[in-house]
Amino acid sequence: MANLLYVDNSNVWIEGMHVAAARNGHAPDVWSAVQNKICDYSWKLDFGKLFEFAGGGKIEVKRAALFGSRPPKNDSVWQAAERKGFDVIVYDRNVANHEKKIDTDIVATMIEDSYEILKIGEDEVTLVSGDSDYVPAIEKLKKRGIQVHVVFWGHASREIKEVATKFVNLDPFLEHLSR
Repeated sequence: MANLLYVDNSNVWIEGMHVAAARNGHAPDVWSAVQNKICDYSWKLDFGKLFEFAGGGKIEVKRAALFGSRPPKNDSVWQAAERKGFDVIVYDRNVANHEKKIDTDIVATMIEDSYEILKIGEDEVTLVSGDSDYVPAIEKLKKRGIQVHVVFWGHASREIKEVATKFVNLDPFLEHLSR
């Protein structure tokens, strides 16, 4: 059984900083951290550990893709992700400095890969994101007999938790996923 792994970098990283803020006493709980935009900026995600955690335990990771916004030229995050096995897909932010195209490309790539490289009945998809925007794509993949696991922080949307074949809460693994 092979795994196709898709990661929404900004989503997992920003929400991880909220979890870290609550864990380290900067906010009373995760929801307060989210609502008040309280982040623990000292928390850093280790891409190698995320790759092994979300895609690991499988005989093979057929595809691992990390999607996000173009970083500053002196940022080494993307190179680190590539060294750990991810295909890195980046997009420029729009004129208002908002991230665009990421969710749409993750969905399009999951669907495309499900036809081009995934073997139904043998392979599974793992999505590292917690947005309910992914629910229709997950439903369509499951309708074709594809298992879709969602790996994300505990405050992921209720809808994505319910539609996933399996939901794995990252909260207990915050320290393990840190670098």
